[in-house]
Parts: sequence; C-alpha cells; structure tokens
Amino acid sequence: LGLGYPGGPLIELLSEQAQALGVQSDRPFPRSLWAKDSLDFSFSGLKTHTLLAYQRSAQDDTAKMAVASAFQAAVIDTLVEKCRRALQRTGLKTLVVAGELVTKAASESGVNIYPVDSEHSAIFQCLAGEFHNKIEKIYLTASGGPFRGRSRATLADVTKAQALKHPNWDMGAKITIDSATMMNKGLEVIEAKWLFNLKPEQIDVIVHPQSIIHSAVQFEDGSMKAQMGLPDMKLPIQYALAYPNRLSANFPRFNFMDYPSLTFEAPDTETFGNLALAFKAMEEGGSMPCVLNAANEVAVDAFLNDKIKFLQIQAVIEETMQKTKKVEHPSVDEYIEIDREARATTRELIK
Repeated sequence: LGLGYPGGPLIELLSEQAQALGVQSDRPFPRSLWAKDSLDFSFSGLKTHTLLAYQRSAQDDTAKMAVASAFQAAVIDTLVEKCRRALQRTGLKTLVVAGELVTKAASESGVNIYPVDSEHSAIFQCLAGEFHNKIEKIYLTASGGPFRGRSRATLADVTKAQALKHPNWDMGAKITIDSATMMNKGLEVIEAKWLFNLKPEQIDVIVHPQSIIHSAVQFEDGSMKAQMGLPDMKLPIQYALAYPNRLSANFPRFNFMDYPSLTFEAPDTETFGNLALAFKAMEEGGSMPCVLNAANEVAVDAFLNDKIKFLQIQAVIEETMQKTKKVEHPSVDEYIEIDREARATTRELIK
C-alpha cells in the first residue's frame, strides 16, 4: 500500500486514482493531510504510519521534491522500527538512497515491497509464478529520451525546452530531465538491484524507442518473459494496489498493427554518461548511490533554473562522487548527513 509523502496534492491525487480504480477501503481515503508528522490510516484491514504516493505524471511541481531526504528518513525509520505492514513502492528514490538498509529491515519485519514504476512492475509481473526459479538476467527498457541518437557534441547547447520534450511519456520536469540524461534508467537499475536481490552483472539496459516492452526477465534455462503494453502508468499502479489480483479496467488496449516494428539498441553511455555513473555507484555500493541521487537532484534543479548547461549535469555529479568519501554501511543518521554533504558539495561546484 502506500500513498505519498505527507502532502495534500499527492494524497488527493492518489486517492482519486485509487477510487477510480475501484480500490476498496474500510474508511474514506484521507483528503487533507498537511502538517502532520505521523499518519494513522487504515486500508483494507492494514495500518501504516507513513504513506507514500506515486507521482510520475501529475503536473504539480511540488511533487518533484518528494524525494527529499527528510521524508526518505521517515520511510527508513518506519521500516527500521519493524512496522509489520504492507508497503508499496513508489516513484520516490528511497531504495536508491538506502536500498541495503530498507530491504534488510523489510525482510526482518516481514514487509512486502511492491513495485509501481513501470519497468519494475514489468519485472514483477514477469516473475509471477516464477519466484522459485533463478533469474539469470533482467533487461530494463529505456525509451532513449528526447536526444536518442545524438552525439555528445550536439548536446552542448540544448535548451531546457528541448530536454523537456519526452517522445513517449508525459511526466514532471525533474524525471523528464532524468530521462533526457538517462539518469532515470540508472536510478531504476539501482532500485532493481534491491527490489529483486540481484548482482550488478545481472542487470542490463536496452533502448526500446517505442516503450511497448516495459522490461524482460531471462531465466537460467534461456527462456525470456517480457511485459508489454501501452506507455501508461495506470496499469502498474492498479497492479500494485490489487496484487495478487488483476482488476477489470477499460484502459486503452495495445494493437499490434499500430506497432508493426519494435526496435532495440544498446545505450550510448559515452554520450549519456549518467547511466554509466549510476552503474558505477551501484557497483561501489555503500553510500555512493545516495551521493549520486543527491548530486543529481541539485544538478537537475540547477539546469531547470538555467544555472548550468545540459552536459554539466553529468560533470558536477561525477565530481561530487569523486569528492565525497564513501561509507560502507551507513546508518539512517549517516545517510542524512551524506545526503546533506553531497548536496552542499554539488552546490559549491555549480557556483
């Protein structure tokens, strides 16, 4: 379950989505939850004190910063306190920042983590009935963003308006820029490691411009399963809310004749170096994914406010990672301090 960071617009948005999907609650969804440090919300007989909301396509810019470290700490604290409740994954980057801590606490507490992001939901759906079978590799698909196929030299002077024109998805500004730099896929790679208990070498990224195949799983016998559908977040949200059931829905249906050709290509990590930085942070482990996430948020915000150019996003993230000392197994308090330090370092680099 999980309905958003404690803020009215997000709670109202997911409340509307959940009710539209026919999700049943034993009392009405909360409508106004501003200025509350702790929430006590009953949902189908379960209780939670921290509600998470998924914000990928809503236009309210306040949702862009739903990944703020203070809220991430609240999520981690809830798990560490062994709150035995169902927790639904969201668009927040808690697993990027502190995946080891969160998954360990969730496992010890008997908490189920259900993915909502389209790529992770696709992997989850492919694993239905296969949880006893070993995963050889997963393939996260990426649209390639608005600059797919362009050389690094041609990206030197791209504008904010150009970077915000995603070819397939209608999303908020921050995640759209992340798609343009391919950092969004890098963050999803790190999340997938923790969600599905994988090693870095078991995760691959494939550029799929049509965004019809959302991800695929390869098993140890060589067989592959992929989840397909139109690029629309309603289905993965509904699947997570209703799991293990599938609810009837009138969402638009995929038509093969509308997509006679599905294409695939390798990601260009020379041009889009943020994807390579994310793999590096995942491989280094410890606090480095936290540093990566913090630096990226500050750099993207600077780009959106015309303080740096597009290619400088990668440059300041990379330099922040080089300047920040890695902590092998951070505590919650250490994560908060690492996040603060990384943001401060990135801001200094941008000045």
